Amino acid sequence: MTRRPPKGSLPSTPPKTIAIACQGGGSHTAFTGGVLQSLLRELDPARHRIIGLSGTSGGALCAAIAWYGLLQGKPEQAAGRLESFWQKMATTLLPDAIANQFLVWLQRSASYLALPELSPYQLPNSGQDYLASLIGQHIDFTKLPALITPDSPRLMVGAVEVLSGKFAVFRSHHSQPEKRISLLALLASAAIPELFRAVKIGDGVYWDGLFSENPPVRGFLAGEKQHHTKPDEIWVIQINPDTRSAEPTSLSDITDRRNELSGNLSLKQELFFVEQTNDWLRKGWLAAPHFKQVAVRKIPLRLELDYPSKLDRSPAFINDLMVEGRRTATAFLRDL
Repeated sequence: MTRRPPKGSLPSTPPKTIAIACQGGGSHTAFTGGVLQSLLRELDPARHRIIGLSGTSGGALCAAIAWYGLLQGKPEQAAGRLESFWQKMATTLLPDAIANQFLVWLQRSASYLALPELSPYQLPNSGQDYLASLIGQHIDFTKLPALITPDSPRLMVGAVEVLSGKFAVFRSHHSQPEKRISLLALLASAAIPELFRAVKIGDGVYWDGLFSENPPVRGFLAGEKQHHTKPDEIWVIQINPDTRSAEPTSLSDITDRRNELSGNLSLKQELFFVEQTNDWLRKGWLAAPHFKQVAVRKIPLRLELDYPSKLDRSPAFINDLMVEGRRTATAFLRDL
């Protein structure tokens, strides 16, 4: 039952509109899945309303599953789908578990072992095919045209076009069908070149969005001419840490830190766009009515993890990351 305010009372403050941007990072984005679970379950609709999500690579997959639930008006169901997705991503069968441990070991041994390298085009495409089937189990793409309306939450997914080097963002409300959200668009955003083949969409050939906007942020603001269509706040679920507690001295630690810093380059560029606009508004340099101050908040993964663990799909590791995500998101909401 909907409660009506007493007669003569002042109208309540409208909820803040929120856009959630999910950084990529392989298995580490199980943390993102946990964060989104808590946000979907615990957000007070009277205080906050999600109007957009974006993501890259694993972050794109999490964002898409959450977005699909919001389109249906079923946030609790979306939280359950995220749990199911990551349970099925985990290595539960013995052959898969052995292969996963071996792959992680190879990555950790790369600094002191001369190992042969194989192109994904020299190997069966079973891994990418399995990921496609898994995505299809959690998002019914045939229902999207009927669910997406002008006022529904928006989704942006980052990738890069391999041949031209141009950043690509697939959008739920794009005017061109091949640039909209699809199974191929999500596969493209998660196409790590060392593991998966490039994904062909239209005339383009696409790789992982980690090479482009990780994750897309400025698209929540750029091109939007109406004040109310822009979010009041952007919440960034950040996988790569900004800081480390100690100087990296071993070759593996140096490699890990380089990967983290390079992974944050595009995020910092995306956030600079928002921060610069906010600064110009404060100084009165932007007077157009469609510009607005947008607060940026981060929900960071604070565990210090190495790069090879981004490939680790062991059930215990995935579960620990999801638990950490739920814990972090609950604390974030409490502190708002």
